Amino acid sequence: MEVKIEASWKAVLKEEFEKDYFRNLTAFVRKEYEENRVYPPGRQIFAAFEHSPFDKVKVVILGQDPYHGVGQANGLCFSVSDGISFPPSLQNIFKELNSDTGVAVPSSGNLERWAEQGVLLLNTILTVRESQPGSHQNKGWEFFTDAVIKKLSDQKQKLIFILWGAYAQRKGAVIDRSKHYVIQSPHPSPLSAHRGFFGSRPFTKTNDILKSLGKEEIRW
Repeated sequence: MEVKIEASWKAVLKEEFEKDYFRNLTAFVRKEYEENRVYPPGRQIFAAFEHSPFDKVKVVILGQDPYHGVGQANGLCFSVSDGISFPPSLQNIFKELNSDTGVAVPSSGNLERWAEQGVLLLNTILTVRESQPGSHQNKGWEFFTDAVIKKLSDQKQKLIFILWGAYAQRKGAVIDRSKHYVIQSPHPSPLSAHRGFFGSRPFTKTNDILKSLGKEEIRW
C-alpha cells in the first residue's frame, strides 16, 4: 500500500508502513472515511509531516486526537483551519503566548506558520469521527506516533519536546532526555490551564534554548 507522506518522513518510517498493525489501521481508516464523517479531511491526515520535514524539525508539540467539530481539524495539533473560531485550549495557548512573549493574539488559529519553521505539531491519534472524541483510539495510531517520537529521539540531537498534560507526558516516556530538552506543564484545557499552564512560559523557554544552540528562534 502506498502511503502519501512527505519524502523524508517516508524514508524514516518505511518499516512502520510494512507492519501488520499499520495495514490494519489503514483498512480501518479507509472504511471510516467511506462510512462516517471523519476529520481531518483525508488529504490532511499527514499534514504535520508535510509542513515539518524530518530534517527540519527543531521543536515537537504533542496533542491527543484531532478536533471533532465541522471544519476544525487540519492535521496539526491544537490548530484550526482559517476562519474557524478558536477552541478553548487554543484560546488558552494564545493567552499564554501573549503573556509570555507580548505577541498579539493572532487573527487565525491556523498554526501552519509554526509548522513551517520546524515545529512538528503531532497528534497522538491522527483521525476522529465527527462529534466523537477519542473514537479512533486503540486502532493503531498510538503505535505509529510512538514510532515517530522514537525515531526523532534516536536519530536527531537537541530537539525541544513540549509536553502539555499527563497524556503527552506519558507519551514522552520514550524521549532520551540525556540529549533532548523537555518542557512540560499542565494541559491548556480550561480544566487544567490554571493549575500551571498559565505562567509556564513555554514559548520563551523554547526560544532561549534555540538561541543557546545557535539555532534560529521560532517566530511565534
